[in-house]
Amino acid sequence: MDSKSEVKGAIDVAQTGSNGVFHQEVTGLHTNHKASETREPYGPAGFRGIFTSYYVALCAAFVTMGGLLFGYDQGVVSVILTASGAGFWKGLMTAMLELGALIGALNQGWLADKISRKYSIVVAVIIFTIGSVLQTAAMDYAMLTVGRLIGGIGIGMLSMVAPLYISEVSPPEMRGALLVLEEFAIVLGIVIAFWTTYGTQYILSEWSWRLPFLIQIFPGLVLGVGIVFLPFSPRWLSYRGRDQEALQSLAKLRQLLTTDTRVQQEWFEIRAEVAFKKEISQERHPGLQDRSKRSRIKLEIVSWTDCFKKGCWRRTIVGCGVTFFQQFVGINALIYYSPSLFKLLGQGYSMQLILSGVLNVTQLVGVATSLWTMDRFGRRPLLLWGAALMFTSHLIIAVLVGLFGDNWPNYRTEGWVSVAFLFFYMLSFGATWGPAPWAIPSEIFPSSLRAKGVALSTCSTWLNNFLIGLITPPLVQNTGYGAYTFFAVFCLLAFVFTFFLVPETNGRSLEQMDAVFKDVRGEVDEARMARIEQEIMQGKRGTFTPAP
Repeated sequence: MDSKSEVKGAIDVAQTGSNGVFHQEVTGLHTNHKASETREPYGPAGFRGIFTSYYVALCAAFVTMGGLLFGYDQGVVSVILTASGAGFWKGLMTAMLELGALIGALNQGWLADKISRKYSIVVAVIIFTIGSVLQTAAMDYAMLTVGRLIGGIGIGMLSMVAPLYISEVSPPEMRGALLVLEEFAIVLGIVIAFWTTYGTQYILSEWSWRLPFLIQIFPGLVLGVGIVFLPFSPRWLSYRGRDQEALQSLAKLRQLLTTDTRVQQEWFEIRAEVAFKKEISQERHPGLQDRSKRSRIKLEIVSWTDCFKKGCWRRTIVGCGVTFFQQFVGINALIYYSPSLFKLLGQGYSMQLILSGVLNVTQLVGVATSLWTMDRFGRRPLLLWGAALMFTSHLIIAVLVGLFGDNWPNYRTEGWVSVAFLFFYMLSFGATWGPAPWAIPSEIFPSSLRAKGVALSTCSTWLNNFLIGLITPPLVQNTGYGAYTFFAVFCLLAFVFTFFLVPETNGRSLEQMDAVFKDVRGEVDEARMARIEQEIMQGKRGTFTPAP
């Protein structure tokens, strides 16, 4: 059949589900894989859509509690770092969280595919809770460090799977706003943790540092229990061959009947995309499609390499690239070491801590603006403007520190101008490079590789977070303005990277990313997609179930 043709009128499809046979009439659906570009929206785009698609918004908001834990655990260490002593041991304690998170993010990819997105969150919460208990009950430095490593594994798992789940349950027209909730929760956690530890430092006992670790256990338990009652990702269900459950989950998330034409169209697109990628996988790995344990292990290993092959390699570069630059524009250097940076700019100890807390609040304000701008202007413009504004901030601060840094008491005005641009930087980051790199990786990968692609991107976040934690102290101590020059250069590189490599994903469904990245090439692939969609719509195509 010609891939440009379309089926108009009514198509009767007989499907057998878990509750028996039911009959559906679907009208005006296209067999062309480009038909989703004319999809009827579920409601208003962006932030306004949250108030009409309230159920999926509540699901997304609840899952972002994982981001809250992520941010809180990052924020707890900030004041502790200020109060602790030896540089190496300070850096090691910080690094343990990133190392654990790297391990957790890497392993969450296969686990999220295996047991579902939501049950993998339960596993992550259990591991995080064990780490939090060890940190709270730590009797010495070694026990505290091990606790941060284990807790970091849980944090890494949550930081990978939360945006993955949100992207897979969200309507395309409001997906950006809902993914912003993840970054908003992260920064909110940082703010809560900072002011909690700022207050507990006045407790005249060891509970001054134990209490912040204890507090984080409770929201983790709420997340672990509550996630069980949320719907499965319809895309994961379809990937596992549970198409009827996928339809029911999709209808529940959209708060519409299963016969609604919008639900039906999205359901068909999901199934077609899964079937298309399954055929591609069978062609690439023809000898690994049986259900033997050895074949399953081999297929799991080689499927990771598919992220770097034709049809996905550009997405992997974009996913890992935006998370790389998110760290190397300097954000976590400010979060972890902002008191030291304010000291460099001539502020006293008490003012260092207060300004650091206000700095985090400024970032939260910036993130809040992206709830509206992410879907209004798109991801790409935010990244470009953000890189330009952050470059300007770093450059001005570097010049001021270089000229007046040796004698701040005599140049207090210039010192406060530097502080002002530090706040401007944080506002700019929060509005742009804070939320967008969490949204983009969870959007761009095909269903069969989405968990692994997001895992690789999240690993990039944590690996580069770890590197920033290592290089920032010597940069600040030994170069002064050199730290800001270093990050300014990477802001400029982030602009170039975005301009040439990052496409716009705003308003496009997850099933449209082949067209966004131009991965479906030529008439053969287009005809294959058209055939698959037609077979699904006419009830001629069965489902597949991956090896357990």
